[in-house]
Amino acid sequence: MNDSDSIAYVLQTSRERDVRFIRLWFSDILGSLKSVAITIDELPEALEEGVGFDGSSIDGFARIDESDMIAMPDAATFAILPWRPQENRVARIFCDILMPDGTPFEGDSRQVLRRNLKRASDLGYTFYVGPELEYFYFADSQSPQVLDIGGYFDLTPLDAATDLRRETVLTLEELGIPVEASHHEVAPSQHEIDLRYTDALTMADNTMTYRLAVKEVAIKNGVYATFMPKPLADENGSGMHVHQSLFKGERNAFFDPADAYHLSALARSYIAGLLAHSREITLVANQWVNSYKRLVPGFEAPVYLSWARRNRSDLIRVPQYKPGKENATRIEYRAADPACNPYLAFAAMLAAGLEGIEKEYPCPDPVEENVFEMSEEERAQRGIEHLPGSLWEAVECAESSQLLRRCLGDHLHQNLILNKKIEWSNFRRHVTDYELKRYLPIL
Repeated sequence: MNDSDSIAYVLQTSRERDVRFIRLWFSDILGSLKSVAITIDELPEALEEGVGFDGSSIDGFARIDESDMIAMPDAATFAILPWRPQENRVARIFCDILMPDGTPFEGDSRQVLRRNLKRASDLGYTFYVGPELEYFYFADSQSPQVLDIGGYFDLTPLDAATDLRRETVLTLEELGIPVEASHHEVAPSQHEIDLRYTDALTMADNTMTYRLAVKEVAIKNGVYATFMPKPLADENGSGMHVHQSLFKGERNAFFDPADAYHLSALARSYIAGLLAHSREITLVANQWVNSYKRLVPGFEAPVYLSWARRNRSDLIRVPQYKPGKENATRIEYRAADPACNPYLAFAAMLAAGLEGIEKEYPCPDPVEENVFEMSEEERAQRGIEHLPGSLWEAVECAESSQLLRRCLGDHLHQNLILNKKIEWSNFRRHVTDYELKRYLPIL
């Protein structure tokens, strides 16, 4: 899996940069980062043969009687961790998960994305994404005590959170992850760092690294960063808006100079596929009970299945075309939140879009009006449906989805559904502070 040049580069760089420990990273089905550390002396063998581990201890991986698995490092993902000591340094390498016989493990999130990218590649396309991940800084992990009262794009001199954001950008760049921009978001203490678009597999790895880097820099400075979708009841939640496009060679297959929106027929079919299957893939883009507290009217998060150019109330937005920027033509899927598994989220979006392309789905008309201000009757007349309103509704949509089953594979689809049913069952038994305050004094 690793070519000799990649292995040689990793070993030489490790010697030159005083790397003594290597963390082998991979994701469980929920997008939680897993890691095993090896010393530099073990690295050559690990790059050739991988490192064995007990898959039954990883959420959704395997039963006890089929637990042996191999984490095979992908040498191309080698990077030194800037937040670790500068002596006896620590590096990380992402891994693909293999069965003992060397075949890819079907429940590995990274393999799921690889498989869906191959489907696009077989059609002649490369899938590019550029996510915008929002997050909050709080004083600690025990309560949502904000660090600032800023709003969208606010500049607050000597603001501690701004310094945290700046340090995070520098950290990401040290890791080889290019950053386009960073700014304060709408809610108090809410921030966003936008990664420069790249191919989807690299971006999924970058997203996993980004989330850890944000948290590491926060901890280093005595505060807490969270990607929880909706930590503050009366403020906007955090989203992960995913800009995406398909390229054929060097040409952006989404661009058409003759179209009013500068979108090709292929791009419109891609949009139609996303709209048609959005309810089915919502579970992987919004996988927590808390995710659905964000997807409500009034807080800038999309609820209805529509698309437009300028309207940010729609599920899919088409950023304005700029002459000479044909390669920047893209669509923005606005429903996902930053606590999802990025490998599965990117795979599901691609699968839905490709379904629209292969079956030539007709694209509905854009909706430039504010969908939230329409009556239910008007939305019904225009055929505008809505996203699932709860984790349970999303589970039901995902469980019956043949597209999502094909995208994820039987093993991961089954285990994700089971995991989310357990979470919903636990949530239903929980009595919230709201219920106690609302009902205890009067019932």
